[in-house]
Amino acid sequence: MAAGSSSCSPVLLLLLFLASAGAGAGEASTTSTSTSASALNQVCGRLGSYYVTPSLCFSALCADASSPCRAARDAPAVAALAARLAADNATAARDSIEAVFFTSSSSSSATASATAAAARSCLQLYAGAVPALRWAARAVAAGRYRGAREVLQAAQYVAAGCEGIAGDAAAALPRENDGFADMAFVAHAVVASMSTG
Repeated sequence: MAAGSSSCSPVLLLLLFLASAGAGAGEASTTSTSTSASALNQVCGRLGSYYVTPSLCFSALCADASSPCRAARDAPAVAALAARLAADNATAARDSIEAVFFTSSSSSSATASATAAAARSCLQLYAGAVPALRWAARAVAAGRYRGAREVLQAAQYVAAGCEGIAGDAAAALPRENDGFADMAFVAHAVVASMSTG
């Protein structure tokens, strides 16, 4: 009996070890997930002084279901994500406005002509904003916030500038222009909170 129980003992110990290791891995995974979620919560929660509600922050940073917003491990990672998303959204808005321009240019109506002129002016605004925002995203990813903060602050006026230029044709601007406006606003607030905090 003693021999039999001693031969089971190593197997039993191995099973107990594996079970506890698995539980530890689950706890580590939960801790990692809660740390990521808390980084996003902390950053979005402290933006009130920049007039960005937590709801707007979450919806801008997590708009895409495949967005890694909740995987950001700390505040610098949330800031890097926000800056990258601002550059991505500016690129998407520019491309959509370019499509409106080409579609409107091919039509001969007065409305299409006004829309094409507005889109052309918007494209000029985005043509300067996109490379600057790409630079800002790289700077934030490297932990350099000051210059990026200024670029993001200026970028907040691109979407509104497009609407102002478009005037009556503003309704023809693609929804990506509004999406960029929200993202630039949130990204500036996130990066500004990093450079002062």
